[in-house]
Amino acid sequence: MAKFSRLTVLNTMLDVGLVPLFYHEDIEIATKIIQACLNGGTRCLEFTNRGDGAHLVFEQLVSCFKDDPRLILGAGTVVDAGTAILYMQLGANFIVGPTLNDEIAYACNRRKVTYIPGCGNVNDISHAETLGVEICKFFPGDSMGGPNFVRSISGPMPWSNLMPTGGVAFKEENIREWFLAGVACVGIGSNLITKEAVANGNFEDTTIKVKRVLSWISSARQERAANKK
Repeated sequence: MAKFSRLTVLNTMLDVGLVPLFYHEDIEIATKIIQACLNGGTRCLEFTNRGDGAHLVFEQLVSCFKDDPRLILGAGTVVDAGTAILYMQLGANFIVGPTLNDEIAYACNRRKVTYIPGCGNVNDISHAETLGVEICKFFPGDSMGGPNFVRSISGPMPWSNLMPTGGVAFKEENIREWFLAGVACVGIGSNLITKEAVANGNFEDTTIKVKRVLSWISSARQERAANKK
């Protein structure tokens, strides 16, 4: 069962603004990645369902961090309701998918667990919101119009909360552009948690990068707020 309420998960994502996503089959390395992200100041992390037995690693991670009040762990790359239910039973606090699936939305709503589906157009976003989705994963962000798409729908759909993944770079100008366009938060994977750093055991690199991204998000949000005055 989820450790945190849906409201807590959503508000934390919106407040922090960053959701790192990763997968690693080694529980010790996965644990160090999560610890590095937490030390950098983020709280919501997406463990992607991309390898054989990924749910077994996820289950161990939930156990390892059961006493750490900072971590809000979710499962990503979920494309069917059965897999969503499995991860929720293992303790997933939110479910993320590359596509929009009605059955996953129903399953998550029954358990009051946050569902963040992948949406690539206005119809997807509107349909997801009809299903009760509060944050839509704008995916793949760089291929579907980037920040310009976000700006384009902010007028007619100002209530929509978008979280782009894919095309979110570890660059201040890129982070700034996304948030000035109006995104609610961003998801970053290998641009934040690099293969090189993990292979070298340099988890401090991830901590430093998380801190930098959070500072860029804060600055961009302040600039956006000032521009609205």
